[in-house]
Amino acid sequence: MGTARANRGHTRDEVARAAMTILDAYGLPDLTMRRLAAALEVQPSALYWHFPNKQSLLAELSDRIIAEVDSGSADPEWTSRVRAEASALRRALLAHRDGAELVASTFALGLGSRGAHDRLAAAIAAGGFDDESVRRATSALLHFVLGQVLHEQQRQQYRQLGVHNDADASVALRQDDAPEAEFAFGVDLLVGGLEYRRVGV
Repeated sequence: MGTARANRGHTRDEVARAAMTILDAYGLPDLTMRRLAAALEVQPSALYWHFPNKQSLLAELSDRIIAEVDSGSADPEWTSRVRAEASALRRALLAHRDGAELVASTFALGLGSRGAHDRLAAAIAAGGFDDESVRRATSALLHFVLGQVLHEQQRQQYRQLGVHNDADASVALRQDDAPEAEFAFGVDLLVGGLEYRRVGV
């Protein structure tokens, strides 16, 4: 490594974009600070000028994934808005390898943007629910989206690795045939339950 190259600084954005490239190519377990430093041709210690620890780097990547959420929905009807926001979040998570695992772990630690949470909350609140119901419903829906996509991405990875459970093969095939339908069904259950509570109160 040449001295000039070793001393050349990288911006925070360059470091984050390089980390996202590694994430998409190799997955979350292989996104290490050492590997990232090698990709940028710097010493690992140079990365800590921008990110004090690995978790702060992962929080930045989570924020970037969440920033890609775009439902494109201007529908004033709250149930349509909730469905659109949930689907947009799913697409953003699926756009990156281990996207759901990364975002879920960041949320669990209370780090990163609350953009996805707030978009879902705003859509639910448009139904006229009280604050406590909005809080609980948003949490339930967010956990469902993250869990469903995490499971979907794990199945994709296992399939690519040729890992199969013969006893459950027929069930897995049915599930993998239409993951969008499985996802939509789950969202519909939650939205339907909310609607029942809204009209029943």
